[in-house]
Amino acid sequence: MIREIDEKLTDIEAALQTETDADKLSELKKEKKVLEAQSANLSAHDRVFLARHRKRPKVDDYIDALFDDFFEERGDYLGKNDKSIYGGIALFHDIPVTVIGHRKGKNITESMEYNFGMPEPEGYRKALRLMKQAEKFNRPIITFIDTPGAYPGLEAEQHGQSQAISQNLAEMSALKVPVIAIVTGEGSSGGALALGVANRVYMLENAVYSVLSPEGFASILWKDSARSAEACELMKLTAQDLLGFGVIDGIIPEPPCGAHHDPDMVYKAIDHMIVSEFNKLKKLSSAEYAKQRYEKFRYIDKKVLDDVQ
Repeated sequence: MIREIDEKLTDIEAALQTETDADKLSELKKEKKVLEAQSANLSAHDRVFLARHRKRPKVDDYIDALFDDFFEERGDYLGKNDKSIYGGIALFHDIPVTVIGHRKGKNITESMEYNFGMPEPEGYRKALRLMKQAEKFNRPIITFIDTPGAYPGLEAEQHGQSQAISQNLAEMSALKVPVIAIVTGEGSSGGALALGVANRVYMLENAVYSVLSPEGFASILWKDSARSAEACELMKLTAQDLLGFGVIDGIIPEPPCGAHHDPDMVYKAIDHMIVSEFNKLKKLSSAEYAKQRYEKFRYIDKKVLDDVQ
């Protein structure tokens, strides 16, 4: 359903920009409101579609909109520069911060260059290098999560993919600076969690966060990836589900039919959230940042075990 509504809305928005006839313009605006109302109750499968939408804002857009004087840092000091991880130093309301995110690309050429947002171990080592640097200079860390998962190729495994991810999880849990993570699109598997061990974890309204993709879930459980829509409902991967489970701390609202229909609204909401959370987190000491993070994820572990039992 949401695919057809989204495509129709895109056509209407294009017509609104070019239409000069007043009556036709009024009809288009009414039709747009009807379509927006139809998108109020989205299924989990609808939200997966929106989370992956090719026009959805990417990490480059969030950095351009939210931060000043961004300076990109490259490489892991061991091997190559993995372009699927984008990060560096910036100013947020005149506060020096470190910003890191998965980079998918905005077209097929960029997506191939950035490996469709699937980092190799060099990317996770780069992210960790930037986080340790932030800790050294007492800079808060903000991460933007949007990945189908870590790259599963043979070379990545040979170069220590699992070790790089596990080291990020361990090191992030002990960082003595505040960390805020935002799932902006899809957050799948350890490839997402390697940037997600944070004091505060937020999700955009139509983002998804799960142990693997719905297609992978369906393939494993039913040997049929075509049942991915059914898997979406079972996996409880939406922001609304995860807020109820206590996995995330809040949901950032999106316009009807997705963030790409009004990115400025999303940027303002994220800006407000970061300011609010910084004001709360700055009251903690360096040791308390790590303690709070530890207690947060231990609570999630305990809650999951209790639910299973």
